[in-house]
Amino acid sequence: MSQLYADCLREIFEYLADDKITLHSCILVNRLWCEVSVRILWRNAWFYSDSNFETLIACLSNESKEILYENGIIISIPISKFPTFNYASFCRILPVGRVYCKLESLLTNRQQFISSQELKDNVSKIAQEIIKLIVKQIPSLKQLDVTKHLQFSVVQKPTTNFITYPKAKDCLKNLSELHCISGNSSEFFSQLSQVCCNILRLEIDIERDIPNGLVDLISAQKSLKYLCITIYNTPTYLVNLLTKKLPNTLTKLNLEGDEDVSLSFISKFTNLQELQLEFVFSEWFKDFEIIQNIIFSQLQILKFKFTVPRYELLVKFLENNGRNLREIYLCGYTDYSNNSLNLSIAKFCPFLRKLSTGIKNNDLETLKIIFHSCQYLESIKIWCGSLFLNENEALEAVTKYSKNILEIKLEYRGNVQFEIHPRELETFFVNWSKCSPQRSLSLVIIDNKYTINSLVKNENVKVIKKYIKLGIIKKFEVKKDDDKEFKPCI
Repeated sequence: MSQLYADCLREIFEYLADDKITLHSCILVNRLWCEVSVRILWRNAWFYSDSNFETLIACLSNESKEILYENGIIISIPISKFPTFNYASFCRILPVGRVYCKLESLLTNRQQFISSQELKDNVSKIAQEIIKLIVKQIPSLKQLDVTKHLQFSVVQKPTTNFITYPKAKDCLKNLSELHCISGNSSEFFSQLSQVCCNILRLEIDIERDIPNGLVDLISAQKSLKYLCITIYNTPTYLVNLLTKKLPNTLTKLNLEGDEDVSLSFISKFTNLQELQLEFVFSEWFKDFEIIQNIIFSQLQILKFKFTVPRYELLVKFLENNGRNLREIYLCGYTDYSNNSLNLSIAKFCPFLRKLSTGIKNNDLETLKIIFHSCQYLESIKIWCGSLFLNENEALEAVTKYSKNILEIKLEYRGNVQFEIHPRELETFFVNWSKCSPQRSLSLVIIDNKYTINSLVKNENVKVIKKYIKLGIIKKFEVKKDDDKEFKPCI
């Protein structure tokens, strides 16, 4: 019965994995609740307070502490006895770069009078012992990140020699996610390829060279599903060598690069479910004329971050694949003066659930056509201000012509401010409450500080609060962009 109780708790607490505050409260109930909660909290211990690092240092073996002591590294830890749990064994994610970054911050705060070289040496030695502890204690690591952390100052590149540590191969054999850079040693990739054959998610930053070991690692994968690859200043023949080794199991591909990147290799991944392409200029979409004619029967999500291929090529792609698509994301820098792209979305993509696009301020009829043709739309992001529709036009069109919209995102650029008047906003919410069938709305504002300030400081706040209480608004958020949330004072 006690084991059943523990198993039930684990199942329940899994739903709280992203709710750190509640999990911390659970720790205080009793030892069983504490143990279950701690295991979840410590899966990814690296993104929280420095106290986690102090705890890990306290967990170091006497041998490791002796090594640090012999190298003149003495860290006073505010822990009087050995920690309650073997915290290192709970970790399932190892971001090596972040370990270095956190240690550098910790040592800088503790040892203010220290040279850069001494700081670099101390960080490297402590990191080595912590990673040795992690590798030894973790039964099965799930995610490994060996990229350089952006906040590094004295340590230029994290070590990868832990691959030779005792029990490292046992720890890494079930690795499912790897983030790496081409600058990692070829030997590291070669040894990893002999251990890890079932990586599901692989993110690679490539600059200039592609080591043979990385090609070996990719060749060894049997079940790769998601590949995110960034390529800069790398010879085309090396990129071709790398992409030829990719297994035909990919379902998600995110590609970013410069003008040297050829896209022809994508044509063999006919099982793709998601495709994201990030190129600054449309001229960099090399070989898209090949892709436009390929049928990706499983493709559901299509994203462009900066710009899009030539319109006639993308329109042809939509003609071939649009009926399968459920989500399309066009970027804010797309040339919306050519309305053919939005009209093609309406024509060829009738089953869309989510759409991000721009509608010019004289093309309101296009938005009507999209709602009429894509009647399954549940979420739409519309660019507002400047050359695009103003908020009032966009919101009024959504109310009048959409059938299933549950989420509206309004995105602004530059110095454009949130300009809708409180009376207009209230009119929109009143009209929305009369929609049949009745739908609770999620409203998201994505913008810079100008819009945030103009939104928070005026009477719109009172209107929004009112309709949240009435249940007309299910969720309201203000974000700096689609990934970073900014909390307004409402």
